[in-house]
Amino acid sequence: MSDFEEMVISETIYFVQKTLKEAEGGHDWFHIQRVWQNSKLIAKNEDVNLFITELGALLHDIADSKFHNGNEEIGPQISSDFLRKMNVPDEIVEHVEQIIRNISFGGGNESKKFNSKELMVVQDADRLDALGAIGIARAFNYGGHKGRAIYDPAVSPDLNMTKEAYKKSNAPTINHFYEKLLLLKDLMNTETGKQMAEKRHQFMQLFLENFYQEWEGIEVVAV
Repeated sequence: MSDFEEMVISETIYFVQKTLKEAEGGHDWFHIQRVWQNSKLIAKNEDVNLFITELGALLHDIADSKFHNGNEEIGPQISSDFLRKMNVPDEIVEHVEQIIRNISFGGGNESKKFNSKELMVVQDADRLDALGAIGIARAFNYGGHKGRAIYDPAVSPDLNMTKEAYKKSNAPTINHFYEKLLLLKDLMNTETGKQMAEKRHQFMQLFLENFYQEWEGIEVVAV
């Protein structure tokens, strides 16, 4: 990276930390940091523009639509305003905007209008943070934040939700595992992402197995 690019990355880190200081725990600076680090790890095995990749990772949740009445343009607008103040070239600003617009799972049934290797890397890194131990912690943290039930056997997961239905869903948190989290392993873009997702996916399956045993009171007690 050039000195200019390193300066922009440094300023972006500071900007994101300040902007997300009071963010919900699953979408705060520490989430961004994990996605950023995993993006750099995945990018080592991909032919990508690292500057765009890092900016996309750092800014991908600068204004998550979940916390802005579903408005999906606030994030791209905030990121573009910031990057242009940093004199980042327009083509890079526009690429980062497209990463932010297209990174979301959105119910899994929406076709994307934009794709790039940089988006694929950042998307894999973001999806990895929804898997495994961290993914489980984030799911229940967000469920608690929204006042959702942990589990309700009478409410079945909906695997055919539209984007709008997915965004408006108030289903129990356990349903979210089936409606999104367990689907992510097969949606990974890169080989590195797929390998990392496999272990985290297995951990979530083991968690659910134990959850149901404890819920039903049938867990095996060691003698």
